[in-house]
Amino acid sequence: MAEETHNQTLPLNTPSSPPLLTLLHLHLLPQKPPISQNPNPQFPLQCTDLQKQLGSNKFLFFAPHSGFSNQFSELKNAILISAILNRTLIVPPVLDHHAVALGSCPKFRVSDPSEIRLKVWDHIVDLIETRRYVSMADVIDLSPLSSSSLDLKIIDFRVFASRFCGLGIDLTCFDVSDVGSSSLLAKLKQCGSLISSANVSVDRCLYGVDEDCRTTVWTYEQNAEDGVLDSFQPDEELRRKKKISFFRRRRDVYKALGPGSEAELATVLAFGSLFTAPYKGSELYIDIHESPRDERIHFLIQKVDAISFVPDILNAGKKFAVEKIKGPFLCAQLRMLDGQFKNHWKTTFTGLEQKLESLKVENRLPIHIFVMTDLPEANWTGTYLGKLARDSDAYRLYNLQEEDEKVVQTARKLVPASLQKNCSPGTSPDILLYIEEAVCSCASLGFVGTAGSTIAKSIEQMRKNGVCLNKSLVD
Repeated sequence: MAEETHNQTLPLNTPSSPPLLTLLHLHLLPQKPPISQNPNPQFPLQCTDLQKQLGSNKFLFFAPHSGFSNQFSELKNAILISAILNRTLIVPPVLDHHAVALGSCPKFRVSDPSEIRLKVWDHIVDLIETRRYVSMADVIDLSPLSSSSLDLKIIDFRVFASRFCGLGIDLTCFDVSDVGSSSLLAKLKQCGSLISSANVSVDRCLYGVDEDCRTTVWTYEQNAEDGVLDSFQPDEELRRKKKISFFRRRRDVYKALGPGSEAELATVLAFGSLFTAPYKGSELYIDIHESPRDERIHFLIQKVDAISFVPDILNAGKKFAVEKIKGPFLCAQLRMLDGQFKNHWKTTFTGLEQKLESLKVENRLPIHIFVMTDLPEANWTGTYLGKLARDSDAYRLYNLQEEDEKVVQTARKLVPASLQKNCSPGTSPDILLYIEEAVCSCASLGFVGTAGSTIAKSIEQMRKNGVCLNKSLVD
């Protein structure tokens, strides 16, 4: 039954039902005793045993990193590539903010794919051990992608890892106080040595993709460009300084890793980072924005572009806008820990000042401003925010904190009822950022964000797709 479930129509997310990946978890967890240990200490399973555990399905693993918005962007790319290669996508948890860093693609200074895979695997094991695991599917609404015509196949990391490592246990409710938990955790971490393998096909078990943004731009259905040099290359000074001998090439992901390739034979295809962004007229790593000849992928690209947070998060943001702000407002993204803010803070504040001046001319006083910031209100004194807060005749400032009741209540809603009933208590998910983004999607007077920020890009995408307008409030 476990293998057939992948191709059935899956239940959709609703406010009263468990998240999609939780349902997958309940159906796909193998009801088998643990299999025998592999005598080879490098790999936890023999490949024949691994293939028995995973069945005839083929899987795609990727290594998310950095902040949540980067991880969300990578998830979107992973959905597309898994569909192109007809593989079941292993959906990861939300990683702690910057627990794993990639480096700089423009400066050709990034962690190797094998290294970042291992770091991500170890961090996920830590999330499981400390009961801080929150699946991306508990935060991002993947139900719009469950159309039978898309044939998208997904599986929760915990379900995959239990099989992949031959554990035979339910990792969703894993408790470190259980007898034998230490050996199970050790075996789980040991699997990272296999998942981090680079460009090798271990008895058709796993193929680790070693290409990254320094050497490759993945494309799809751009036949004339397959194998050609990309327009963005390391400059001569950088080549001499870092002794770079390679060039960035545009490669068709289907031709390189699909049917007929060594990678296609592997049960698990493991990528490193799948993060990309436009840079100097090119893409840093993945350039798949349309698919005119493949209608299924073309339709999926449009659907992936529109996915957003689960209804509970969107509703919390909209209710804050309606019940707390109570009128048209402007959203300002002023997050000091945003990776791009330190580079563009002057431009960000200048843009905010200009926007406020234009609203003053329109005689919109007092101007309501939702401030999306990680700077505590007690520290606003002496800052531009403090100046705005003091001028209460012209401005009304609003912000959210982690301890606010709406944030706490929404976090509790995201823990599926089945887990609340059957598992020992874990840590509530940190969802403040997500609700803030939902609030900003409703800002009818506009949005002022930080240039180059993935958070700003996410909010702008939500606003473009009319997320605040298209989904009705529910209790």
